[in-house]
Amino acid sequence: VQLQASGGGSVQSGDSLTLSCAVSGGTFSSLALGWVRQAPGKEREVVASIDWRGASTNYADFVKGRFTISRDNTRNTLYLQMDSLKPEDTAVYYCAVSRSSAVTSRLDYYRYWGRGTLVTVSS
Repeated sequence: VQLQASGGGSVQSGDSLTLSCAVSGGTFSSLALGWVRQAPGKEREVVASIDWRGASTNYADFVKGRFTISRDNTRNTLYLQMDSLKPEDTAVYYCAVSRSSAVTSRLDYYRYWGRGTLVTVSS
């Protein structure tokens, strides 16, 4: 399975960005997907996850109401719409495939990872 995240960049506080992740090389439409980020000097943390159908989503408290995860199984693509960005959202964002079909905030459930995309938010 290959995952390629894109859409990162440098923005100002309050701006928006949309990340995309193209997934290929495997049957992932029956599996949950997620976005995970790693800020400088910090551990990776799950930002959001979405179940295999796109019917159920889960968000970390620190992004609730600001970020929206979605997927298009016909295009094999995962998205993360990020609004009202804050400097503390600065991190490398990774897309990942879970070993479960249900949403999960457990980092150890994600077994396939792509290269990350850097998001930098300045105040």
